[in-house]
Amino acid sequence: MADDAIVVGSGPNGLAAAVALAQEGVSVTVLEGADTIGGGTRSSELTVPGVLHDHCAAIHPMAVGSPFLRTLGLERHGLEWLWAEIELAHPLDGGGVAVLHRSLERTAAGLGPDAAAWRRVFGPLTQRFDEIADDLMRPLLHRPAHPWATARFGALAALPAALLARSWATPEARALFAGVAAHALRPLHTLGSAALGLMLVAAGHRRGWPVARGGSRAITDALAARLLELGGTIETGTWVGSLAELPPSALVLLDVAPRAAAAICGDRMPPGVRRGYTRWRHGPGAFKVDLAVRDGIPWLNDACRRAATVHLGGTVEEVSRSERLTAAGRMPDRPFVLVAQQYLADPSRSAGDIHPVWAYAHVPNGWQGDATEAVLDQIERFAPGTRRRIVGRVSRRVDEMAAYNPNYVGGDILTGANTAWQLAFRPRPALDPYRTGVPGVFLCSAATPPGAGVHGMCGAGAARSALQHLRSARTGRG
Repeated sequence: MADDAIVVGSGPNGLAAAVALAQEGVSVTVLEGADTIGGGTRSSELTVPGVLHDHCAAIHPMAVGSPFLRTLGLERHGLEWLWAEIELAHPLDGGGVAVLHRSLERTAAGLGPDAAAWRRVFGPLTQRFDEIADDLMRPLLHRPAHPWATARFGALAALPAALLARSWATPEARALFAGVAAHALRPLHTLGSAALGLMLVAAGHRRGWPVARGGSRAITDALAARLLELGGTIETGTWVGSLAELPPSALVLLDVAPRAAAAICGDRMPPGVRRGYTRWRHGPGAFKVDLAVRDGIPWLNDACRRAATVHLGGTVEEVSRSERLTAAGRMPDRPFVLVAQQYLADPSRSAGDIHPVWAYAHVPNGWQGDATEAVLDQIERFAPGTRRRIVGRVSRRVDEMAAYNPNYVGGDILTGANTAWQLAFRPRPALDPYRTGVPGVFLCSAATPPGAGVHGMCGAGAARSALQHLRSARTGRG
């Protein structure tokens, strides 16, 4: 059989897997069920003409530093990273604010009495971020190339985020870390909940939290262009419900959630693997609100007016409470809200004085309510008068998130709950987490290591496993 592959799904991981295979001479076809490619990295004019909104992924600290994406030369295909003056701002009631700059020193200086403590935690992680990322953005069971740096990170990452936040004395520093840790959509009192916060802050100090010029779809377009350059093909509007619907091929890679993979593989999947896939748990959902705002949001704090990302959650105690309630299936009165103002780095997204504002709230998985007013209330809390400036808005409930991207089960944009077990063994305990148990069929979605994020490493890892399978098949050992 010829060395050919079919990739089901054109999210960043599906496209990354396709590119990785095509670079090794495999003939690749990508099948996408939607009319447009990109999964969570799509952009369009959602509110008013000329105002460009990102549909899901918006800010890209892990993409700009991805060990795989950085090897592809995507700049040749139009991908350009842009940075706002400030990476992140986290306002507090009463006018206080914590600010994350790309500069570690500038961030520390802004935290006053917590400057030295911030440097102690993030100085070594920032200095060796690329080495740490190279080790951590792979399956758990591998020999680390940088064991000491990775072990130091692991010792801190194993802590609850709320506990690690006590490393700092001021409400501002504690809230800054808590807000970043909350990106994991898991309770901050649980073991290992500090991991993503550490990674994202260190990534911010190492390479910043940039946006892609022209919207997150520019990442999709660049990956697709690289694939086409290598001879690959992409077909949209093609839903795959079963392996039987696919033409014969040496490899099949599935950029889908585990339960969908089990359904596609059907009886060909071994019972033990099927049990693991069908027991896969999904985490809290995201309720999305896109706004077109004349003259931008009137933040009380000037730092928020200059930040590409703003976290609205209050103190570490408030963030912890809202994340705990959300994970327990209860909607908090004041949900944690993430706001992105990509136009500050990329003015081409605006139409004159009307600017796109991206926001979503953490809500319980499958929650059927409307969180639009809760999101606006959180914004008004720190920017009174925002509602008067809104000239267009679109909300997307959690069921609509799942309809937009079937991987977002119950609105879970991470394709799986970040529990300690699922972080360690995703999508199931296995020496090779990408193998589905069906010969030649591999899982490459965000449910595989290293997890969610626009970094392509899940796809690259699955492609590496698939190529090993091909080599073994050629020699008669697989």
